[in-house]
Amino acid sequence: MDKRNLRILIVDDEEDLCEILQYNLSNEGYQTEIAHSAEEALKRSLSKFDLILLDVMMGPMSGFRFADTLRKELDNNVPIIFLTARDKENDILTGFSLGADDYIAKPFSVNELTARIKAVLKRSEKEKNKIQAVVKFGDIELDTMRKRVIINDEKVDLTKKEYEILKLLLENQVRVFSREDLLKRVWGNDVIVTERTVDVNITRLRTKLGEYGRYLKNKTGYGYFFEF
Repeated sequence: MDKRNLRILIVDDEEDLCEILQYNLSNEGYQTEIAHSAEEALKRSLSKFDLILLDVMMGPMSGFRFADTLRKELDNNVPIIFLTARDKENDILTGFSLGADDYIAKPFSVNELTARIKAVLKRSEKEKNKIQAVVKFGDIELDTMRKRVIINDEKVDLTKKEYEILKLLLENQVRVFSREDLLKRVWGNDVIVTERTVDVNITRLRTKLGEYGRYLKNKTGYGYFFEF
């Protein structure tokens, strides 16, 4: 696990603590950003972070409410570690019920925090590898669990067929698929469509991929493939 590629968002209204955490985590090799409120954090592209360190007692939106919003409304499963002075059993149980991956009471040592961050990130990495939920290609992220595509932290709206074409080509980069292959794999044998349908979907897909559309290529007489 290369820390240089791991991003941590610190969400806490204590500016001094944020600076201390950012300094120490940067020294550990992590990329870190700070948000001094839950509202500020929600303005970020949260899908780009690998972990969120989250205070509870912030206002007007608390850390608990932020976590609930993140999990239920935004459908985001980025790991969360609560860092808070609220150390009662009910508070801890609430944190975990909202999808927290760990709960650390203040005050805490930096060594304890970094050890627990490593543990959470290690579990998260194992889970990702196990389910292979995300297919990455440069700045393209194809989330096979949520059936969505993100480019440069922005969600791209694809139809079901466009998504399935992109998924097939990304998972089999450089391999050429004929129009007949794509019809069988994406549309199936029970649907009658012409090869022209493939061309139309490829054209739309290229447009939606923006600058990455040029990597969706055609080998004349053979078919389509994705190559960086």
